[in-house]
Amino acid sequence: MEKQIQSLSQDIESYILTLLEGVDDDFISLRRKELAEMFECVPSQINYVLRSRFSPEQGYLIESRRGEHGYIKIVKIKCRSSDEKISHVEDLVGNAISLRDARRLLETLQSREFITSRERLLIEIALRHVSEDFQDVQSNEIASLLKNMLGVILSE
Repeated sequence: MEKQIQSLSQDIESYILTLLEGVDDDFISLRRKELAEMFECVPSQINYVLRSRFSPEQGYLIESRRGEHGYIKIVKIKCRSSDEKISHVEDLVGNAISLRDARRLLETLQSREFITSRERLLIEIALRHVSEDFQDVQSNEIASLLKNMLGVILSE
């Protein structure tokens, strides 16, 4: 059953990505109910895919309105300048971030080609050493360090 759900989620994600690739506006509008009918699933499955695969960390914003005339608007975030990238990353990191969430964010930034695999590895090593050497390091200190390192990389 879990394999079926995973496959369904992948199918829904692939369909949405194909739609996004086919537009010039960097956004698409869908109806949750129609999408659920198309994939023969419950609307909550659509919500799961949107929440787990189209988040701001992955480069998307979701605007939705429920009800009879409801819609889902999926916007692909485009960061053209280094200042836009830095601002986007600072928003994603926020004032505090766990080491685990920092690693996930770095994976996403690498997949979006904001950073290279080498830069990701260097940042992960630095964060790991800081957390090992200073057992009482706080999530706000991790966030500050992460934002500073990414700010230097993205400003180049």
